[in-house]
Amino acid sequence: MNVQAPAIRTADDFLRWNEGREGRREFVGGRIIEMMTGGTQRHAELMMQLGFLLKSLLDPSRYVVTGADYAVRTPFGVRYPDVLVTPRGGDSSQSLATGQSLLIAEILSPSSLAADFGEKAQEYTALGTLRHYLVLSQDEPRVWLWSRGDDGTFGKPEMITGADEVLELPGLGLRMPLDDIYRGIV
Repeated sequence: MNVQAPAIRTADDFLRWNEGREGRREFVGGRIIEMMTGGTQRHAELMMQLGFLLKSLLDPSRYVVTGADYAVRTPFGVRYPDVLVTPRGGDSSQSLATGQSLLIAEILSPSSLAADFGEKAQEYTALGTLRHYLVLSQDEPRVWLWSRGDDGTFGKPEMITGADEVLELPGLGLRMPLDDIYRGIV
């Protein structure tokens, strides 16, 4: 659903207009897109568990881990990913969005499947600072991982399946067992 807001032409206009408003929306291709609010318990729990693990493993003097309330500027507008890692000090702590994403993660839901693997993957992997893009299944221990290669490009996603597998994030110096990410959830 599109929201009519003719005075909003830029990402900055959108961020100022959207601040403090109830509901979720993103700004893509010059349009305000209403997003689904509310999700499954698994979705919410997986988002928190991933964020918690990243926060506990990453040096807080170097990295900031945030959730879906903090925006990412993309080449096409503004998105609100489920989990986000940025460098500390890169953006002002009072900013409404970052242009310096290191890791972006989305939790799959039936309504987000096409966007998470399509347009969001294209937008996120076009970000010059991004090292990893993750899409996580909420139904089983399964993660799709896009990683920036040594040549600076992103290839096809690697699918990691099974609680006994390990998610390798060399761009952040992390190894995360899927069992830790999904513990108690599936």
